[in-house]
Amino acid sequence: MKYRRIGSPTSRVLYGSTTTLIITLLILMATRFSLSRSAHFCLKTPSFSRPSTKYLLQCPSCPLWSSSFSLCLHTFHKSKSTTSPNRKSITTVRSFSISDLPSTMSITSDDNNPLLKDFDFPPFDVIEAKHVRPGIRALLKQVDEDLEALEKTVEPTWPKLVEPLEKIIDRLTVVWGAVNHLKSVKDNPELRSAIEEVQPEKVAFSLKLGQSKPLYNAFKAIRESPDWDSLSDARKRIVESQIKEAVLSGIALEDDKREQFNRIEQDLAKLSQKFEENVLDSTKKFEKLITDKKDIEGLPATALGLGAQTAVSKGHENATAEDGPWIITLDAPSYMSVMQHAKNRTLREEVYRAYLSRASSGNLDNTEIINQILKLRLEKAKLLGYNNYAEVSMAMKMATVEKAEELLEKLRSASWDPAVKDLEDLKDFCKSQGSPEADDLNHWDITFWSERLRESKYELNEEELRPYFSLPRVMDGLFKLVNTLFGINVEPADGLAPVWNNDVRFYRVKDSSGSPVSYFYFDPYSRPSEKRGGAWMDEVVSRSRVLSRDGASARLPVAHMVCNQMPPVGDKPSLMTFREVETVFHEFGHALQHMLTKQDEGLVAGIRGVEWDAVELPSQFMENWCYHRDTLMGIAKHHETGETLPEGIYKKLLAARTFRAGTLSLRQLRFATVDLELHAKYVPGGSESIYCVDRRVSKRTQVLPPLPEDKFLASFSHIFAGGYAAGYYSYKWAEVLSADAFSAFEDVGLENEKAVKETGQRFRETVLALGGGKAPLEVFVQFRGREPSPEPLLRHNGLLPATVSA
Repeated sequence: MKYRRIGSPTSRVLYGSTTTLIITLLILMATRFSLSRSAHFCLKTPSFSRPSTKYLLQCPSCPLWSSSFSLCLHTFHKSKSTTSPNRKSITTVRSFSISDLPSTMSITSDDNNPLLKDFDFPPFDVIEAKHVRPGIRALLKQVDEDLEALEKTVEPTWPKLVEPLEKIIDRLTVVWGAVNHLKSVKDNPELRSAIEEVQPEKVAFSLKLGQSKPLYNAFKAIRESPDWDSLSDARKRIVESQIKEAVLSGIALEDDKREQFNRIEQDLAKLSQKFEENVLDSTKKFEKLITDKKDIEGLPATALGLGAQTAVSKGHENATAEDGPWIITLDAPSYMSVMQHAKNRTLREEVYRAYLSRASSGNLDNTEIINQILKLRLEKAKLLGYNNYAEVSMAMKMATVEKAEELLEKLRSASWDPAVKDLEDLKDFCKSQGSPEADDLNHWDITFWSERLRESKYELNEEELRPYFSLPRVMDGLFKLVNTLFGINVEPADGLAPVWNNDVRFYRVKDSSGSPVSYFYFDPYSRPSEKRGGAWMDEVVSRSRVLSRDGASARLPVAHMVCNQMPPVGDKPSLMTFREVETVFHEFGHALQHMLTKQDEGLVAGIRGVEWDAVELPSQFMENWCYHRDTLMGIAKHHETGETLPEGIYKKLLAARTFRAGTLSLRQLRFATVDLELHAKYVPGGSESIYCVDRRVSKRTQVLPPLPEDKFLASFSHIFAGGYAAGYYSYKWAEVLSADAFSAFEDVGLENEKAVKETGQRFRETVLALGGGKAPLEVFVQFRGREPSPEPLLRHNGLLPATVSA
């Protein structure tokens, strides 16, 4: 989704006073879940809930996060080719039955515009920038007419209110989602310009829909009717969500204040889009041409191959991995290779400073944009009767500002001493290696020397593990795992649906009877010239009874999953780092919740309607299986020899799981804390700048103080261009749920195949099936048989002795 972020932070380990922390977390969890019982509202997100205010139908982006990354890495570039070099395209056509397809989109046909044609799957291969303006405007005109007709005939019944509303929402969701998806994976100036031009019109419609009093009054009438108690949980959550979101959309405001509110929403939409474009353009802007191999000593062969491949694409036709020249960029595979492996300290510093200062100077400076965003968000909160924007954000989440802050502080306190020891250990190791910078370690040294320490301590070299993790083998192992856990079969369906690049794969998901239940696209490789960095999952279409083709069976869900790993180089397949393996498992967890839903009410099917701070449960849950012996050994086969990963290396991977956990935890807590500070306490235009706030937060969350010129906030897309404003804490919040869910499998014995299958089926029928149709706490209790406990998280993070071996 693009946002459901649907991302993957993996900084996991904390240390400290175990007993105190357990008691505190138990109190926090108990308090938060008792509060959540009364909060039966759908999650208000850019992609999945009723398109109200700024976030109407946006495709939220899922950040790529791993313990090696200091921040989600984004890049947007102009496309020159739809096929990556040095790779054969996949164009296998498979036979299929029309009954396999999801419901056709119900949109007026226009022979000249693919956006307005009826389709089963979006025509990604033929949509161009020239189609966006006329297509979106025609669609907006149509849904506007549909809305006005609904307002005149609306009655407080499901067929006369919710069903026609869902059709209006879905029609625009699918088409706008397809266009914005192409902007993320196949960007070009013409497409960007077209989207920018029609966006204000789309926002205007979203405001009109969100502030519709006839619809609002009809939903209130349903809630107040004698039939309320007879409604299903899913329908109750839809009604309560619509009422809550209408209030947050400004429906209760007087005319002049509503006009002010609407202007704020328009301005925020423009500012957020500009923020993201500046980040993408500034990331793309940096290129470092290297001709002397001494300057990149230490870089692994995969990084040299990528650098040469990039150089070829930039006009250096004779570039080779062995002799260069090489081009270093700020895209994730290139950036992290330099930070982890380059012996050239000067190069590491240059690349680090460039990354840290993205979008913070010149005509791409986001500083004033941030100030305007924060100012407008605060004005919006005041108009709605809240004290700050954080309270607005929390209105549709499980937590409160106070409980989120309390949890973050307890985790920060537990992480501090271990992080201090991490730095001391690193300095001692540098001295033992005779490093000249041992007494003056700086930020561009930390990742490099941490990797050397990890190699020394665990005899693990991440690059040497790559040959064991080829993409085809990893995907086969992932599909085998979900077959075991959930009884589904994933099969290639290339050729069934149009794709935007020949490297994109398309899959069909079938249940145990052989019937299709969903479909998904997978776009695995980095394409710096046109594709945004990071990893995310998003919906293409959702499951829906109302939008059924035949009126009997529900429309089937379709998802897309996007990653940015190193592409194949020469004859070698894409060889993955272990972190990239975790990322694929993470994103597929999100996709499973979308694809395996059995919820037929489209407005709360799959990921739609799931509270933001609970949505990471399936994704983080799936990451745990990367450390499960049978799963890992099943995918870890050398791509040339077929040799299985040695048992000793597997044990070292397990041991290294908690390496430098205090430091990694503090990094996440810095992001979450500064997010809440800016949205709950910061006064725009006051004596303290945004960077002062970050430096103040960093004193409590960073053992090594940030550089004076650290302006990472200028590229913090999660909270200024995505859906994480006052919500970044959600990663930690959901970790409690995901760790406890996985412990259910540990309790029955991970080697007990029968019990694992039974537990997996229960997970599928609850967490994956119920979607946003039931409150997250109720879903969890239905699966686990009790409320969540923080004990499994503490144990997985090394705070408690493991009682069950993975």
